Amino acid sequence: MTTTALVWFRRDLRLTDNLALQAAAAAADTIIPVYIHAPEEEAPWQPGAASNWWLHHSLSALAESLLAAGAPLLIRSGNTAATLLELIEATGADSVYWNRLYEPAVIQRDADVRHALEDHDILANDFNAYLLLEPGSVMNKSAAPYKVFTPFWKAARSMLEVRTPEPPPQLNKAKNSLTSLTVDELDLLPTIQWYAGFEASWQPGEAGALDQLDQFVDGTVAAYTEDRNRPDREGTSRLSAHLHFGEVSPHQVAYATQQAVAEHPGCAAGAEVFLSEIGWREFAHHLLAHFPHTVAEPLRPDFKTFPWRMPDDDDPDYAAWCKGETGIPMVDAGMHQLWHTGWMHNRVRMVVASLLTKNQLISWQAGARWFWDTLVDANLASNTLGWQWTAGCGADAAPFFRIFNPVRQGEKFDPHEYYVRQWCKELKDIPVGAAHAPWTKVADYPPPVVDLAESRKLALELFKQNKN
Repeated sequence: MTTTALVWFRRDLRLTDNLALQAAAAAADTIIPVYIHAPEEEAPWQPGAASNWWLHHSLSALAESLLAAGAPLLIRSGNTAATLLELIEATGADSVYWNRLYEPAVIQRDADVRHALEDHDILANDFNAYLLLEPGSVMNKSAAPYKVFTPFWKAARSMLEVRTPEPPPQLNKAKNSLTSLTVDELDLLPTIQWYAGFEASWQPGEAGALDQLDQFVDGTVAAYTEDRNRPDREGTSRLSAHLHFGEVSPHQVAYATQQAVAEHPGCAAGAEVFLSEIGWREFAHHLLAHFPHTVAEPLRPDFKTFPWRMPDDDDPDYAAWCKGETGIPMVDAGMHQLWHTGWMHNRVRMVVASLLTKNQLISWQAGARWFWDTLVDANLASNTLGWQWTAGCGADAAPFFRIFNPVRQGEKFDPHEYYVRQWCKELKDIPVGAAHAPWTKVADYPPPVVDLAESRKLALELFKQNKN
């Protein structure tokens, strides 16, 4: 008797080191890869426009790879549990395999799917192929979750065993006459074609992820310790979106980094710092799993009453920030980079977030929502951690009195003004040495939306009142 298994793809859009795919191929005679489009099941955090652009291209790449491997991708839309049960009835499949995800709404949906399958005597198999360590596996000595990164990562690092990535399995096509939607029929691409810069900046899909990983470990990682803070250099891995969509696994990334150190010991320091950045991704998911309310509320209760304002659509200060028209080049450059490429350098993310939450006193939730819609690497756990860290109200947060001065940040990390001049074309006639604070010269550049010194003073006073 032959057996058939469904492999339910989500954000694991790869063939290499895909534990669910590997296990299904080993256990069943034939497999049917399935992707079910059900964004409403992730509400209120359905993927944003930039994420959907990436998903369109990543799904297309996965479909091509699976077709070449002999197991075409079956695409459906609708309720996940109901769709899986329909496919099981149509194919005679007796098992479903998938890789776990860890957002609150998704965890609940997956539990509902498992119950539905088990109620119909269908074998349900799920795996951790998205993180290095399962949330809940790294706890402090009191069996409580860590809220500070350094002890979390020290404990996690001591537990971590980087495994050799699994190669793509041999797949046998399941013979059936089932119809499939096309990727185009999912209508993932934004209706307004503002994403031309995305196409010039990225190659979504497993092949693009592996190329990017190779480029990083072959060159960039050696200077990562310093260059990761320089937006004027290609000093980061640029793997965040590939990791988010599961086009490459964190074990693949960690393994390739270890191999680079073995071949070139001189890059060990940069490799360890980079691995700790992967650790921040782990920490973000660890926090979200234990404190799911933090997607909407600060982790620190004392900040629930802090007088941030939630802007409406007509708020001119918020609009200036979103459009990169704050009059502060380091901030404007970051927001322009985000709009044109769907990505922003991490150092600049902290700078623009600090201006919004501490100088403009606009809520971190408003900033998180804008990033969610415009970032190709928008990840609920990392987005939540990053915004609460900068705002000073979350786990391991930067103290509220640490307010990034965007002029000094620019002068320190973009000393030759390459970054701001690349993304703010209005600076082309500004004298060299004045691009980070053009308002101090006679220059044709918009004035700052806030006085940096006065707004810092006000923020610190409000923080003192909130603390008392």
